Amino acid sequence: MTLHLNWTATAVFIFFFLLVTVLGFVAAHWRRGDLTDLNEWGLGGRNFGPWISWFLIGGDLYTAYTVIAVPAVVYAIGAFGFFAVPYTIIIYPLLFIAFPRLWNVARRKNYLTASDYLLGRYDNRWLELAVAFTGILATMPYIALQLVGMEKVIQALGFHGEGLWSHLPLSLAFLILALYTYRSGLRAPAMIAFVKDIMIYIFVIAAVIIVPMKLGGYGVIFDSAKAAFAQKTAASGGKIAAGVLLAPQQIWPFITLALGSAMALFMYPHSMTAILAARNARSIRVNAIALPAYSIILGLIALMGLMAHAAGIKVSDPQNAVPQLLLAIFPDWFVGFAFAAIAIGALVPAAVMSIGAANTFTRNIWKPFIHPQMTAQEEAVLAKLMSLVVKLGALAFILFVPTKFALDLQLLGGVWMSQIFPAIIFGLFTRWFSGWALVCGWAVGMVLGTALAWTPAAWVPVHTLFGSGIAVYNGLIGLVANILVATLLSAVLPNKAHDETCADDYEDYAKSDAAP
Repeated sequence: MTLHLNWTATAVFIFFFLLVTVLGFVAAHWRRGDLTDLNEWGLGGRNFGPWISWFLIGGDLYTAYTVIAVPAVVYAIGAFGFFAVPYTIIIYPLLFIAFPRLWNVARRKNYLTASDYLLGRYDNRWLELAVAFTGILATMPYIALQLVGMEKVIQALGFHGEGLWSHLPLSLAFLILALYTYRSGLRAPAMIAFVKDIMIYIFVIAAVIIVPMKLGGYGVIFDSAKAAFAQKTAASGGKIAAGVLLAPQQIWPFITLALGSAMALFMYPHSMTAILAARNARSIRVNAIALPAYSIILGLIALMGLMAHAAGIKVSDPQNAVPQLLLAIFPDWFVGFAFAAIAIGALVPAAVMSIGAANTFTRNIWKPFIHPQMTAQEEAVLAKLMSLVVKLGALAFILFVPTKFALDLQLLGGVWMSQIFPAIIFGLFTRWFSGWALVCGWAVGMVLGTALAWTPAAWVPVHTLFGSGIAVYNGLIGLVANILVATLLSAVLPNKAHDETCADDYEDYAKSDAAP
C-alpha cells in the first residue's frame, strides 16, 4: 500500500490535515453558543459577518472537485470547460438582489431552510417536501464527488491498495470530518475555510507563475494544447469537438449550461445554509460584490488543464491531470502542500453540505411528517445524527458504487436544483403563483429534465431542440416548462392560501444592518 509513497509530500500533507482537524474541534468554542440548539449548531447562530461569510460561501462553492473537475474538462475538450467561469459571475447580481430579502424574512420568522420559507409563504406542505427532497437528492452525490477529489490526490501521493483497503486513507479522513462536524456544527467549516482558501490561493498563484516559466510561457502552453486537441479531434473522426476556442456547435450549449448552472447554484441546501448564517443582509450584499474574486481563481485553475498538455501529461482519466501536473513540475514538499489544499478544499464543502442536508431533513421531512411535537433540542440531536448519516451515505457511494454513477447523479443535480428556482426566487418578489401550481411545475421540470438527460449510452447535459441543431442545457429546458406550467395553473387556480409573511418582513433588518 505504501511501496511507492512519496514520503516528503505525505508528511507535509498529514501536517496540514492534522492542523485543520485541531481547528475543527476547537471551533466548538469559537463564538460560544448553545450547540444543542439547531440555530446555533446548523447556522452558527446567524452571526457570521462579511469576512467570515466570504470565506464560508466561497469555500462552500469552490470545492476540491472544482479544482480537479474543471481543469479535467479543459484537459479533455478545451474551451468548453471554461463555462464554469461565467456561471459563477452571472449568479452574483441575483445574490445581491434576491438573497438579502430571503435572509430578512428568514431572520424575522426563524426559518432555517428554504423549505421553511416556502411553507410560510405558500402554506403548502407538499411544496415544502418537494424542495426538501430535491435538495437532499442532489446533495448526496455532490458530497461523494468531494471524496473523489480527495481520493485523487491521496492516490497521487502513492497510496495504492486492493479492494476496500484502497479507500482506507479516505475513510479515515472522512471519519475525522464527521466527528468534528458533529461536535462543532457550522463553526467548524467556517473556521477551516480561512486555512483552505489561503492554501488554495498560494498553490494556484504559484502554479500560474511557475508552471509557465518552466514550460516556456503561455504561448507555448496554448500552442501545445491546440496541437493536442487537433490530434484528438482528428482521431475521433470529428465526433469529439475539442479546441482552445469554442466550436460553433458548442456555443449554445456553453451559454445555456452557464445560465442554467448559475440558476441552480444557490438553490442547493448548503449554499442556502451559508447565506442564512450571515449576520445581516449587508453581509450578503458585500459578498455579492467581493465573491467574483473567486471566479478569477477559478479561471486560473481551469488553465491547468491546458498546462497539463504542454507538460506532456498523458492520463486515461482526465481527473488525474492536475495531480500529475503538480508532481511533474513542483518539488515534493510543495506537492504535499498543494494536495493538502485540495483535500481540505473537500472538507469544507462536505461539512456544509451534510449540515444543510441534515437541517432540511430534520425541519422539513422528519418533523412535519413523522414527529410534529419535536422540541428544539430534539431537532438539534436528530440533525447531528443525520449529518453523520449523510456523510456515511456519501462514503458508501465511493466504496460500493462506480464513480461514474456519482458523476451521472451530479450531472443531474444541476437539472434538479434549477427546478426549485421559481418557487424560491419568484416567491421573494410576488405571491401571484399558487403553491400547487409551483408543485406541478416542479414535477414537470424534474421529469422532463431527467428524461432529456437520459440516453441509452450515457447521461448527457444538453439536448437538441426539435432537430434545429441548437443544443440547450436540459435543466434550462425543464425550467422553461416548469415556469409555463406554474404560470398557466396559477392563472386558472389563483393563490388563496395563507401567507405568514408580510411585505415588511423582506425589507432590511435595520438594527442588525447597522452592525459592523
